Amino acid sequence: MTKMIVNILILLGAVPAFAEEMATQASTGGVSALGAALTISIAVLGGAIGQGLIGSSAMEGMARNPQAKDAMFVPMIVGLALIESLVIYALLIAFVKY
Repeated sequence: MTKMIVNILILLGAVPAFAEEMATQASTGGVSALGAALTISIAVLGGAIGQGLIGSSAMEGMARNPQAKDAMFVPMIVGLALIESLVIYALLIAFVKY
């Protein structure tokens, strides 16, 4: 009789241990999502600052020399596209890692 009670108590003690292990495994998904969100937010912040600087510099250059507008437009668009591509790459990496 005593052995049966001891075995029941051991089994009942093992259930919370298994539940804790499953909770630990489930909590790693949240940390991964947080890392993905942090990655894309930093990339978007850097891209927005870069695009703002390019836009303001292009407008300043066009205001100083209106004849150079056509010469500055294409490199400005290429620079904006390259910055935006880096942000899109960060988004893809965040999706793949999550």
